[in-house]
Amino acid sequence: MILQSKRVWIGGQFMAAQLETENGKIVRILPWGEKAADEDYGEKRMVPGFIDVHTHGAYGFDTNDGEPEGLRDWMRRIPEEGVTSILPTTVTQMPDVLSKAVANVARVVEEGYEGAEILGIHFEGPYLDMEYKGAQPPEAIAQPTVEQFRMYQEAAHGLIKYITMAPEHDPDFALTRYCSSHGVVVSMGHSSATYEQALMGIANGAMSMTHVYNGMTAYHHRKPGLVGTAFRVRDIYGEIICDGCHSHLAALNNYFTAKGRDYAIMISDSLRAKHCPPGGDYELGGHPIEIGEDGLARLKGTDTIAGSTLYMNRGLKILVNEAMVPFDAALNSCTINPARALRVDDRKGRLAAGYDADIVVLEDDYSVVQTWCKGIAML
Repeated sequence: MILQSKRVWIGGQFMAAQLETENGKIVRILPWGEKAADEDYGEKRMVPGFIDVHTHGAYGFDTNDGEPEGLRDWMRRIPEEGVTSILPTTVTQMPDVLSKAVANVARVVEEGYEGAEILGIHFEGPYLDMEYKGAQPPEAIAQPTVEQFRMYQEAAHGLIKYITMAPEHDPDFALTRYCSSHGVVVSMGHSSATYEQALMGIANGAMSMTHVYNGMTAYHHRKPGLVGTAFRVRDIYGEIICDGCHSHLAALNNYFTAKGRDYAIMISDSLRAKHCPPGGDYELGGHPIEIGEDGLARLKGTDTIAGSTLYMNRGLKILVNEAMVPFDAALNSCTINPARALRVDDRKGRLAAGYDADIVVLEDDYSVVQTWCKGIAML
């Protein structure tokens, strides 16, 4: 298969080129017009597929539902917003629910599915701070132990690749060290950690932060907290929800200015309500939520934000057009940066020979023309 465009994202810039794909891989890059093209996208932009490392669900499905067909439907349809790789994300609930949820992801991965690739599971909670729990169910928040996490990882058949936890509640940072030494990215979030506690978390293996600004101590010039840590420690990753609602556009610009082009990770933090019609009854962690006119989810009857309905391609547009983040930094945040964090940057996050043929074709208004998941057209 030969795909070509006058604007293919290669080496941090657009160039006229052809991508030759075979058996799910990009096998070579050719000059534009070198061979007869099977698909010619003209001036449309061809960029790497988006990687969403923090997303609870869409199309009426939530990871915690533990239903295989709902998960398969999600993976099959989510390429419509340019997503080609994903970490289905849990939310804090009781052990039986979480065990069923992660086992369901393992089952689908082993039995087969179509669409976006499941790179693993993001285990958000239950090891969180009560004050900064946000919409996470308080009755299920637990003290972290290596023994309990190993139980969840066994149920997941080793698929938990990323965990959100509050480092200040991890005794002697035992779980932080265990996860870090067993290939699980530790992300600090839903946390009351001070700047000093956060540094100790990093020293013991934490390498990311979960939805910076949200669910954490705020920045103060005498108490930098987690936000100050994210700004100061520039070589750890940090997720950020780029809908312009969870964080002010100026705050998005400040964050990307501090982190540069290599360590910010755009996430959707989306809920089951994404890609669903307005109205309807929804839940998160067993608690009722409602979707406002602004697209935000809130715990029903409160002002507590409970996630988003953000499309990843819209997040990219918001970053570039409204938050005035340079295009390369914005694109990196949903392609190569999450790939590096998950240690899959040898096959994901770039358009280059030897990489998976995960490709998104974008109009200038950021609408998705076509998404290729390992060389298979999904739209």
